[in-house]
Amino acid sequence: MGLPMIDAVERWLDWLQAQLPWMPPWAISAGLLALAVVVARAVHKILFRTATGIVAGKDLFWRSLVSRTHGPTRLAAMIVAISAVAPLTDAQIAIVRQILLLAFIALLGWVALTALHIWMTVYLRRFTLDAEDNLLARKHVTQTRILRRVAATLIVMVTLSAALMTFEAVRQYGISLLASAGAAGLVIGLALQPVLKNVFAGIQLAMTQPIRIDDAVLVENEWGNIEEITSTYVVVRLWDWRRLVLPLSYFIEQPFQNWTREGSALIGSVFLYLDHTAPVAEMRRKLDETAKASPLWDGQVAVLQVTDFREQVMEVRMLVSARNSGRAFDLRCEVRETMIAWLQQAHPHALPRWRGEVQAAAEAKEIVLRRVGGRG
Repeated sequence: MGLPMIDAVERWLDWLQAQLPWMPPWAISAGLLALAVVVARAVHKILFRTATGIVAGKDLFWRSLVSRTHGPTRLAAMIVAISAVAPLTDAQIAIVRQILLLAFIALLGWVALTALHIWMTVYLRRFTLDAEDNLLARKHVTQTRILRRVAATLIVMVTLSAALMTFEAVRQYGISLLASAGAAGLVIGLALQPVLKNVFAGIQLAMTQPIRIDDAVLVENEWGNIEEITSTYVVVRLWDWRRLVLPLSYFIEQPFQNWTREGSALIGSVFLYLDHTAPVAEMRRKLDETAKASPLWDGQVAVLQVTDFREQVMEVRMLVSARNSGRAFDLRCEVRETMIAWLQQAHPHALPRWRGEVQAAAEAKEIVLRRVGGRG
């Protein structure tokens, strides 16, 4: 504020105190500070509406920048207004300065979190998880979300440490929290050991990425997709829509299967147990025909092999490939159903039967032939 404005305000305050001699000076000072806050909010509201209208037709970056900075800019406006009015009042300057310092520290932390969110939004808009081959998108989305949560945790910790350091009585706790040193830091570190363990596991997951968002995994004998990765736990959406929640450290310390680690395409296997007389060559041609007719097949793998030969049956394995795990599962079911239906219709003798049943049938046939021959 310029000197003429300061003089005018001081004269107005003197006049107000003369008109209201019964009102204590601290009440007038509090009223002036409250008026400054109201004016700051009103001015901010007008400017924010104007800025919103200006960026309405802009791209995502500018719209996100304006919408996400509503809270920080309003707090900044109130800090500026109180800082300008505080010297003109009879309020306790030390208290006002402490409040302004805390508000300024909170503003810096808020701005850092907002900038982090805007950066993540703008960065991730280049990737989409709905793509057919979304390996690259899952990689970047997973890495960005984990690092954002870790960075947000660090920002909150630094902001809280700086706020504690402004108080003389608890300054050492702020230093301990910030530097993780001293007895208080050790006690807090031991108390938060599980949390810190998962935080560091999150950093390791973000860098090495054994799992990503929407990965198909087999964990705890359950099949599902990675639905959410937070700073402390992972949510797996199971095939029947249940949710399996596991700590982040689980995926660092325990073995699990990731079906989409290097790509979304998968090879599905179908096993049939058939009689030894099953026509393998015709079955191979039928599998090739079924795969080509299915929209689920990606045109890569369609193989039929006899993988085992047992006393009663032989094991036939069919391999078919698809673009992702969901298609692979549906294609396996389709191949299994089609082959069984075709065998029942075209080659019923290929279905598994007990050897005793076949031998008894042969013996009965031989007895009938003997009787017929004897009559002749």
